[in-house]
Amino acid sequence: WSKVAGRIHAYIGLGANVGDPRRTLERAVASLASLPGARLVGVSRLYRTRPVGVLDQPDFLNAVAALDLPTPSDPTRGAIDLLVALKRLERESGRRHRRRWGPRELDLDLLLYGDHRIVTDRPPGAAPASDALDPAAATPLLEVPHPSLGERLFVLAPLADLAPGLVPPGRVSSIEATRVRRLGVEGPDAVVAIGAWDRAAGAWRA
Repeated sequence: WSKVAGRIHAYIGLGANVGDPRRTLERAVASLASLPGARLVGVSRLYRTRPVGVLDQPDFLNAVAALDLPTPSDPTRGAIDLLVALKRLERESGRRHRRRWGPRELDLDLLLYGDHRIVTDRPPGAAPASDALDPAAATPLLEVPHPSLGERLFVLAPLADLAPGLVPPGRVSSIEATRVRRLGVEGPDAVVAIGAWDRAAGAWRA
């Protein structure tokens, strides 16, 4: 973890497969960098990934961004405030209510928040967009690290670009070791890198 006094690292998963996903994700990165007090400290490669859960839909584009944020006095409150901001950015991007695992204009997930383990109720502004259409799949809790982190190659691959040796709180394996194991399950074609982040341009280049 970055040990800058008064600062904390957060890792945000980004995904989209509706409209112009690449441009949507580039705008999302810019929006993340503009959050109050935030500094964008890393952006992974861009990946084309096979859909999970609902297979009859276009491939996704996925990435991970690392933010350096002011350390809150209450980590749980800080994580909730960040999640609320992420859901606001989703709505501003035109995110529509769809079934769980279905197509999406923009998906922003809080993957890691410093070295904190957090389980708390989600406030209304932080509810997933799928909850309104799929109450049975509603997720009333905010859990950090993200509970599905170790089961999603489309998250592990870009996260390993930024923090391969990181061992998430409560886990025993590094991100890279977990990525390699998951690669053996999903296969090499499940997630394919298609672009590298150009910081000056604020975009991914082939």
